[in-house]
Amino acid sequence: MRPSSSPSEALLRGLSGAVEVDAELDDRHLLQALLDAEAALARAGAEAGLLPVPVAEEIAGHCQADRYDPAALGAAAEAAGNPVVPLVRRLTEAVSPSARPWVHHGATSQDILDSALALVVTRAAVPLLGQVDTAAGAAADLARAHRDTLMVARTLGQQAAPTTFGLKAAGWLLGLHQARDRVAQACAALPAQLGGAVGTLAGYGSTGLAVADRFAAHLGLAASPLPWHTRRQPVLDLAAALGGLLAATGKIALDVGLLAQTEIGEVTEGGAGRGGSSAMPHKRNPVDSVLVAAAARRGPGLVGTLFAAAGQEHERATGGWHAEWEPLLDLVHLAGGAAARTARMLTDLRVDPQRMRANLDATGGLLLAEAVATRLAPALGRATAHQVVARATTGTGFREALLADPEVTAHLSEADLDAALDPAGWLGCAAELVDRALAIHEGGSG
Repeated sequence: MRPSSSPSEALLRGLSGAVEVDAELDDRHLLQALLDAEAALARAGAEAGLLPVPVAEEIAGHCQADRYDPAALGAAAEAAGNPVVPLVRRLTEAVSPSARPWVHHGATSQDILDSALALVVTRAAVPLLGQVDTAAGAAADLARAHRDTLMVARTLGQQAAPTTFGLKAAGWLLGLHQARDRVAQACAALPAQLGGAVGTLAGYGSTGLAVADRFAAHLGLAASPLPWHTRRQPVLDLAAALGGLLAATGKIALDVGLLAQTEIGEVTEGGAGRGGSSAMPHKRNPVDSVLVAAAARRGPGLVGTLFAAAGQEHERATGGWHAEWEPLLDLVHLAGGAAARTARMLTDLRVDPQRMRANLDATGGLLLAEAVATRLAPALGRATAHQVVARATTGTGFREALLADPEVTAHLSEADLDAALDPAGWLGCAAELVDRALAIHEGGSG
């Protein structure tokens, strides 16, 4: 097991995590989850009639993390390749001689560690999903408040056509909503692991299935139809869901960071005292979007590691299983931090509709070229209309060039042209799409 706090964790880990989520991922909580699994195993065995109930309760009574030293267990773990072996040794020493044969009875180290990691993740998911809910709520507020706020839509880095900030926020909202559902589903499906040495439950005789089901019930985890020692789909589902959440928050962070650029200035991150520069007194950096974007960039590597580790040999992996532990916890750590910072970023976001309108008008109506071509298409044909409008974009005054072109004025009056050049008239179903996203959010299903 890792030391409780290395210097790099003290200095750097807080930049990518969230306190409430990380509290569930530290060594003490992981150790308690390992002990919870051992306690559940003893109680499940007692309920199946394998050992006396008082013995099971004695074992469970010693399954308290504050009785053991995580650092010492971590140091001893290297000799066996995992921390369960030294923990079982210490737990066996702690109980009475009559209870010792029943500690860890019928299980293997992977049973305990996989089940403990599932516990840690499901416990950390409570504050993590709470932060996603806050972020989604803030995105919904932005979508609602700016349902009709005009702004420029940008494609391939260039101004493209009018849209609304409400629709952009609605896209953020739906991304968060869908990612949240997938994380919640993956966590709810995380199963307890119990198979014994090679996945046959042989140590429990004819009671094996009953012990496995009771073990899962005591832990509050899903029951698995078969042991999943080298069938790692639960881990892959979780990794994909967490990676998806990082992608959703990373997209929001990227948008906010770009919109906050000095030359664009359409949004600003809030929060007093945040975003200062060590060298330039005038700067106000979008620090939350920077940190969320950094977390999102780390996610794919961790997801990739978990997928690469999933092809595991026979009934027990030789390294693949071991490669999962830290990347999995790191993914939860990053997702928690990204969710918390996205929640703060969106809650405090300052939107500047006037700057959005100024940027929309900056090209003198060129953003409405498609709208003009569409109005000309019934008379000229789509290709010819496109060519006619494209000619008008090469000069300095788009509206003037259109009014000077007889192919345009033969079919559009000045009033028709002005209507085509009104960005509010070229929004398609933007408002209805915002309403649809809000309805999905309020209905609680994606």
